[in-house]
Formats: sequence, C-alpha cells, structure tokens
Amino acid sequence: MISSRPMRDSEYPGYLEYFLPDYAAEISTNYGLSSLEALVQAKREIAHDLPYGVDTPGEVVLCVVNRTSDTESVVGYLWYRPDLAARSAFIKDFHIFAQHQGKGLGKQALNALEAELSRAGFEQIKLRVAEDNKRAKHVYETTGFRVTGVNMSKTIKSGL
Repeated sequence: MISSRPMRDSEYPGYLEYFLPDYAAEISTNYGLSSLEALVQAKREIAHDLPYGVDTPGEVVLCVVNRTSDTESVVGYLWYRPDLAARSAFIKDFHIFAQHQGKGLGKQALNALEAELSRAGFEQIKLRVAEDNKRAKHVYETTGFRVTGVNMSKTIKSGL
C-alpha cells in the first residue's frame, strides 16, 4: 500500500542528493545556464525555500512509502506547500525513484495525497511540470490534473 509520512531529519540529506542535481538539470535546460551556474542557483533556492529543512514552517516534506504487513520502504519524495486560506496545496517536488517507476506508484501516491488533503478540507492541488517531462505529465494527466497555463521565458542577448 502506498502512502506518505513526514520526512525525517536523517533522510533530508538523501533528498538533497537527489533534488539538487535533478533541479539543476531542469534549470540548465530551461534557462540556458551552465551546469555549475544551475547547481549554484538550485542550492540557493533550496536554502531559501527550506531554510530549516524538513522543519521549515509552511512546507510539507514527505517520504512516499510502500507499506506491507511487515516492512516499510521509501520509494520516493513529495514536497508541497499548503495554502489554508485558499484550501489548496502546491506540489513543489514529486519524485518516485527510478527503480520503482512504471509500476503505478506515482498515481497511487497522488491519489493518497488527494484523499488526505480532501479529509483536511483542501479543494485543489496545483503544480508545475516541465514541458519535456513526458512521464510526469502522463502521471498527472491520468490522475485528473489539467493544464491551466504555460510558463514561457526568453533569454536576453547582451549588448543589444
């Protein structure tokens, strides 16, 4: 059974080990920064967004777990920011480990999150997904998400 639980302090370094290079690659691809510049930006943003790690107020950082009758194994991560006034949650990061992808665990995790948020009175889940992330887009679309906008950017050439 797929569910989630709060990430432990001891698990946070492992999360950063996955998140920083992954996010830096996205920054590099989307904004044309070098790998080093993108990694510096990713580190700066995570330090700003999660200054107290898993204990950062207003942020929810979870481990996605697969529970059986006698074991619990972490199969991914989920980070979201609840907006109580708007009764919505914004997913900032969602990742199922590569060895567990393609098994429906991402869909199960999103459905479990939706049920938990619904019980807490939330009415909407929002997120941003990179245009070229076909696997994630498929998971989101099959769990009922729809496109509500498009992010765009343009690099300004210096000296013009």
